Amino acid sequence: MAEALIRTENLTISFGAHKAVNNVSLSLEKGLFTTILGPNGAGKTTLFNLISGLLEPTEGKLFFKGTDITRLSPIQRVKMGMGRSFQLTNVFPTLTTYENVRLAMQAHEDIGYKIFTNHRRFSKLNEKTDEILERVLLKDKKNQLASQLSHGEQRKLELGMVLALEPEVLLLDEPTAGMAIEEVPTMIDILNKTKESGTTIILIEHKMDMVKQLSDKLIILVNGGLLVEGDPEEVSQNPDVLAAYLGGGILDEESTKD
Repeated sequence: MAEALIRTENLTISFGAHKAVNNVSLSLEKGLFTTILGPNGAGKTTLFNLISGLLEPTEGKLFFKGTDITRLSPIQRVKMGMGRSFQLTNVFPTLTTYENVRLAMQAHEDIGYKIFTNHRRFSKLNEKTDEILERVLLKDKKNQLASQLSHGEQRKLELGMVLALEPEVLLLDEPTAGMAIEEVPTMIDILNKTKESGTTIILIEHKMDMVKQLSDKLIILVNGGLLVEGDPEEVSQNPDVLAAYLGGGILDEESTKD
């Protein structure tokens, strides 16, 4: 069995009387591509917010690489090796594509305006920035303002900014949201290559072609609780999963739209 990179114990968060995530215990294994699915309101993004530190649980604990991080800030978690993208694009529109990635890389390397920093260190950052842009297929747009990129290109740029942080685990909340259908295969290819590089990826996504092609493991949430987890083929045939989706198969795209 693969090593657990992230582990939750009875993770719960309440908003008044409503438990958005309810007593969820999970092991997210190192090196696997895990997709979290569930009907609208199942608690998927809330679970991501708990893992990344944007929310604190009402009850339960969260471990990363064996360390209790339940009360650590998002910045502390990033420094430990977590990267997170959001449903809405989050780039600096008045900076170039290159500057967006370079800024993320400087933050990761803790380099601000330091007059006495060795120039060779900046040269290395420049090379790494170009490498990231090539990975996300934006090198030919490096001098273009982020605001001038298409929506799909902005989604790829955001992914590049997260990859610049060199995360051990990548949390992706619908990275293809708003993308034109013809752009999705490119994102699938980028994510597949990221997976092959050894990065652990945890995905929320409704495009079932992505889920089928990339996932090693599925986790199904319903009403804030864990319904089932396991091999995609087995999970897709689970009677409880089929019932949760009103009789439609979990790998039927039309049955899983929010």
